Amino acid sequence: MTSTVFLSSSLGLFTSATSSKNCDLGTKRSKCCWFNKKRKEQRNVICACMAPPRNLGRDGFSGSKLTESSKSETLSKEVKNENDSDVLIECRNVYKSFGEKNILQGVSFKIRHGEAVGIIGPSGTGKSTILKIIAGLLAPDKGEVYVRGRKRSGLISDDEISGLRIGLVFQSAALFDSLTVRENVGFLLYEHSSMPDEQISKLVAENLAAVGLKGVEDRLPSELSGGMKKRVALARSIIYDITKESVEPEVLLYDEPTAGLDPIASTVVEDLIRSVHTKGEDALGKPGKIASYVVVTHQHSTIRRAVDRLLFLHEGKVVWQGMTDEFTTSTNPIVRQFASGNLDGPIRY
Repeated sequence: MTSTVFLSSSLGLFTSATSSKNCDLGTKRSKCCWFNKKRKEQRNVICACMAPPRNLGRDGFSGSKLTESSKSETLSKEVKNENDSDVLIECRNVYKSFGEKNILQGVSFKIRHGEAVGIIGPSGTGKSTILKIIAGLLAPDKGEVYVRGRKRSGLISDDEISGLRIGLVFQSAALFDSLTVRENVGFLLYEHSSMPDEQISKLVAENLAAVGLKGVEDRLPSELSGGMKKRVALARSIIYDITKESVEPEVLLYDEPTAGLDPIASTVVEDLIRSVHTKGEDALGKPGKIASYVVVTHQHSTIRRAVDRLLFLHEGKVVWQGMTDEFTTSTNPIVRQFASGNLDGPIRY
């Protein structure tokens, strides 16, 4: 199957319009069939995915009105902080439509340094879309995205935003199926750094160990379980060129990281998400490297274990936000229905 891939980082931007099954890195970098589109230009998004934006359209939801108490509750949960020096990413009144389907209708929020944020809500309400807009893989129809206080216009390849690396990890591990685990995790460094192969291999092993994987470097993705593939994708998203004089902070965006996993495998991934955060410790006991992260999820276990603050999207808008422990006690009728799984309520399918 042919797909267009956008993979970019502070190491460079490159694209492919070929099937990953036909891609073979081999023993020499020159044999790789991927090509560097703008080798000399620097970009600041690391994408651990390789899939084009999907049609997120769903059947329309019926309209609902919030009570005054619900509105008050929603406002009370907003972060009040006049000092925005710690804001890494901000979305202001973002709109996005696909054809006649309105997906996002005025989404606004901020992601601050050190935060672990979850985005929840019914299917088709724009959660994955807002991640792609933050990452610069989709441009909003209206509204603004700010990266460390600087406005970004259009796609990530349209202009230069420095000071922050953004990693995007899709629910599909999206590994190159003809490459080994080592070649998958070190792909960006093999193609866009001056590091010798031996140093990259050592760094790959360290990052795999950080997510609890050892001795899998020579395996192909087909030889891995679903949970192991998720961890390999995570290792690929956190690796970076250690020879650079300065390393910018990184924000990781996770789209349904525990989708398709059994409860135990989900717990492993949820704990790994915590461990690579700056407030956690990885499997080697070292401090995490990720400044902040955003998780799109439907899983209650992920909400409880992996995030601290929640944003609830419904009908393309943020209708509630609060801390994780407030999720199950909210008086907002939309949130209460979602938390309980009740068929009766403002959310309609």
